[in-house]
Amino acid sequence: VLTPPVRTCTHKCVGEENWVDSRTIYIGHKEPPPGTEAFIQQRFPDNRIVSSKYTFWNFIPKNMFEQFRRVANFYFLIIFLVQLIIDTPTSPITSGLPLFFVITVTAIKQGYEDWLRHKADNSVNQCPVHVVQHGKVVRKQSRKLRVGDVVLVKEDETFPCDLILLSTSRDDGTCYVTTASLDGESSHKTYYAVQDTKAHSTEEEVDSIHATIECEQPQPDLYKFVGRINIYMDNEAVARPLGSENLLLRGATLKNTEFIYAVAIYTGMETKMALNYQSKSQKRSAVEKSMNSYLVVYLCILISKALINTALKYVWQADPNRDEPWYNDRTETERQRHIVIRAFTDFLAFMVLFNYIIPVSMYVTVEMQKFLGSYFIMWDDEIFDEELGERAVVNTSDLNEELGQVEYVFTDKTGTLTENNMEFIECCVDGHVYVPHAICNGQLMPGAAGMDMIDTSPGPEVHEELFFRALCLCHTVQVKEEETVDGIKHGIHQGKSTSFYISSSPDEVALVEGMKRLGFTYLRLKDSHMEILNREDEIERFELLEVLTFDSVRRRMSVIVRATGELYLFCKGADSSIFPRIISGKVDQVKARVEHNAVEGLRTLCVAYRPLTPEQYQEVCHLLNGAKLALQDRDKRLAEAYDIIEKDLILLGATAVEDRLQEKAADTIESLHKAGMKVWVLTGDKMETAAATCYASKLFHRNTQILELTTKRTEEQSLHDVLFDLSRTVLRQHGNMTRDTFSGFSGDCTDYGLIIDGATLSAVMRPTQEDSNSGNYKEIFLEICRNCSAVLCCRMAPLQKAQIVKLIKTSEEHPITLAVGDGANDVSMILEAHVGIGIMGKEGRQAVRNSDYAIPKFKHLKKMLLVHGHYYYIRISELVQYFFYKNVCFIFPQFLYQFFCGFSQQPLYDTAYLTLYNISFTSLPILLYSLIEQHINMDILKKDPSLYRDIAKNSLLRWPIFIYWTVLGVYDAIVMFFGAYFLFDNTTFTSNGQMFGNWTFGTLVFTVLVFTVTFKLALDTHYWTWINHFVIWGSLIFFVVFSLLWGGIIWPFLNYQRMYYVFMQMLSSGPAWLSIILLITASLLPDVVKKVICRAMWPTTTERIQVSAYTYIPLISKPRSVCVQCFFISKSEEVTIEIWNVFLATTTQDILLI
Repeated sequence: VLTPPVRTCTHKCVGEENWVDSRTIYIGHKEPPPGTEAFIQQRFPDNRIVSSKYTFWNFIPKNMFEQFRRVANFYFLIIFLVQLIIDTPTSPITSGLPLFFVITVTAIKQGYEDWLRHKADNSVNQCPVHVVQHGKVVRKQSRKLRVGDVVLVKEDETFPCDLILLSTSRDDGTCYVTTASLDGESSHKTYYAVQDTKAHSTEEEVDSIHATIECEQPQPDLYKFVGRINIYMDNEAVARPLGSENLLLRGATLKNTEFIYAVAIYTGMETKMALNYQSKSQKRSAVEKSMNSYLVVYLCILISKALINTALKYVWQADPNRDEPWYNDRTETERQRHIVIRAFTDFLAFMVLFNYIIPVSMYVTVEMQKFLGSYFIMWDDEIFDEELGERAVVNTSDLNEELGQVEYVFTDKTGTLTENNMEFIECCVDGHVYVPHAICNGQLMPGAAGMDMIDTSPGPEVHEELFFRALCLCHTVQVKEEETVDGIKHGIHQGKSTSFYISSSPDEVALVEGMKRLGFTYLRLKDSHMEILNREDEIERFELLEVLTFDSVRRRMSVIVRATGELYLFCKGADSSIFPRIISGKVDQVKARVEHNAVEGLRTLCVAYRPLTPEQYQEVCHLLNGAKLALQDRDKRLAEAYDIIEKDLILLGATAVEDRLQEKAADTIESLHKAGMKVWVLTGDKMETAAATCYASKLFHRNTQILELTTKRTEEQSLHDVLFDLSRTVLRQHGNMTRDTFSGFSGDCTDYGLIIDGATLSAVMRPTQEDSNSGNYKEIFLEICRNCSAVLCCRMAPLQKAQIVKLIKTSEEHPITLAVGDGANDVSMILEAHVGIGIMGKEGRQAVRNSDYAIPKFKHLKKMLLVHGHYYYIRISELVQYFFYKNVCFIFPQFLYQFFCGFSQQPLYDTAYLTLYNISFTSLPILLYSLIEQHINMDILKKDPSLYRDIAKNSLLRWPIFIYWTVLGVYDAIVMFFGAYFLFDNTTFTSNGQMFGNWTFGTLVFTVLVFTVTFKLALDTHYWTWINHFVIWGSLIFFVVFSLLWGGIIWPFLNYQRMYYVFMQMLSSGPAWLSIILLITASLLPDVVKKVICRAMWPTTTERIQVSAYTYIPLISKPRSVCVQCFFISKSEEVTIEIWNVFLATTTQDILLI
């Protein structure tokens, strides 16, 4: 039961988190002292986690409702009901059984998945937790935990709900936590107990705490929390601020701390972890959209057939002798029924008769193909990273084929193209460069030739040591000690270090390790004192007074420390956020070195300091405390306080850290370019650093002409002029043609690369009043981008990344977009793109959790798209077209048959054949084809990325190809029907002169139909294994065996025996065998001839590769399955005649290589 708001905030500011109410929690459920505040007992949900969709009671109605929301299922339900209500030519079983099969299979799948969720929920909800009650520790189930309970958590236990830390086993009130299950970060984060309660270390002491907590209502943001604790001492309340550093999240694990006491503030489905369970918006693939369009077309064909037959029936019955023949008198009720009602009933009857043209089983087959096909990605050993021990993850299988349709790739830089494994390269202090192992401990080391030496003047030396100390103090790094072989722990200052640094930021670890190599070693944080080992092996202690944490808006962090009575503020951050705040220091020399390092592709940070007087420090404390205690606008007030404090800085120097390019990142980008994809890099880094990475990763080439759309240029010219200049530049080269028609590596035209920054992008997306009359900037910007082979967007905020993706996604061409990133700042663009891919990097797992697919490294994107994406699209496009084709072949003879039976709605096929055609006889071969078909060997797909272009822009599901398949189906149906009809015209069809009846005629047509559509699929199959042979020929054998059994036994449960001995009698006729062979050949011949002519006259790149690959089979070092197509090629090699497929059987092991 949710609580009504206790307080309502009437004042809201721009950018404020829109929470308008707060909650009050009474620690240990104790009432506040009389006269302090009103005691309002609130009700909160219990601690049960519910991730399941259904219960035992609502599963059937809820699941049925969800399934019948699908148009195809609802349509077949209506048809089934019509068959039950009115007199229709076919049994209700013919529609009901396939529908029942589809609904049952889907319900079983969804029910099983939900049962697993129930099982997981119960294991979590019933796990034991320890709660402090009346000074004693009581054990209870997790689901019974309530808001306000004080919980005892021991080392390596998981937090059962969201908690505020009260005290720990450590004297300094800290504890270490890993949040791997929340964001994937395995590093140990430090959390802090409330200052006034951290000394309470026993159950009795904790139970004596008398306090209330005021905090915001539950929010899904894992990294934000605003609250205040009121501790009552002698009936007076002492208020202390609470922030994210005090909040322990459900799912996180306690590490390196013996125990903690904490109070529950959010439970059950209100915990931050549960609020992040919210499902992502449903993405639909281009293939699914095509399927729905085709379904509408076939629905129109169905209605047209029914209308035509209904009209022709009444034209036929205009003659009284035909309307009511002597052998079929009407009843009086039928004679009196109104003609409109009779016509409508007949229309519904024809709808029922022809309804099989809509392939209901296609949806189940597509779902099974996507679900089972996704395992090929997860099982792929080439998409496995031994270093991480991670495989690819498929979070949604609905978009498999979309991997084969990507036109734009948007990628993050840090951690995606690069390793996010920082190595300290150098630092610059007052213009003097320091390199680890070159100048260390005041000694010139080998390899230091040509380096700037340190000045011996007192000034620089003071600045040098102050710079090193600043980097040793201005961070949030933790020291983790390792145990030696004999189990004794050694401190970092005792001889050689056995400790290592851990932090949520790889940059900080690299900087602290760099300082260690330059002679200043950070030891630990103990009792609010940071300890440093200097070059003289002396330990220096600095009291840590305040930490001004880093955020992506300020792009800097600061600490305030006290040493020997002196107060310092040390600040480090991006050059763009530090330089404007500098009042003294060698700015020009440092700035020059920063720009030099940025061009080299290094990540740079600037370091500055400010000495503080006691009065200034008191003012700082007052500002920070006021901001921290605020329940409303806390973030805004803290940002204002930080802005006031971090000013009048003295520049010390800058650092350079290298983030190496990931293995094969350049090769992957080059392959994506050759495949016709455009790659955009969206990063928050500065332009010079990002540009250097783009050159290294071959996004830009040395002959690429760089176009800049940056703040620097728009300051010199108006945005309008810059955009039109760039537009003229690119269009002068190409005219009105866009680069979509060119390869990124074409030598016929200049390669253009565009660089744009975040500020300019904002101006392009939202022009100011004075610029708004200058035309549509978005369209001009898009035109420029279309003509560039690559685009770099730097200084991007997370929201801007999503805006860029949306801009391209919704442009006139509606291209398929893919976004790939590894951090929380990439989530917005991953969710926005058609396909989102998360990299399992070092910036947490938020990108992985929110993605459609997750891969260990960027290099694996190449196989994901060029091989798996290619195969998925080829397979599902054949599946969709084939399903519509075989249903046209199936139902069009039924339509033609009405012209020969007086439009009496007489079915051509037996009820069993109508029911089992899509379920049993023809479903398994196409399902297997859609899972394992390989029209080209995967090695060739990887070596020749240009093959990806053959399937671009949904080329295999375009309307001309759809119409061809439909016409082919109509042709085959005409051949089957009229071929059998003219053969039946001979009254001596059997050797004994006996004539065949209508059921034998229908069985003959159906036999030809099943064999034709199965052989058609066999002709389209390139990759043959023993499973293909077993399923394709096994399906035909099953049909024959079923027909023999169905017609060879008198079934007692049937009220008719019209099929008795029909199939055997048909097979006993020699002309019937001949007609089956002739009709199958005549049906398949045009398609074979068309393929031969097209391959000879207008071969695609894929077909050329198939010819060259299959006419020559190289020796392979290890056993592999090989698919061979035999061709006779003339000497001029102009005409290729495809004779047949020659198949090499493979072993079971070969199937695993697919």
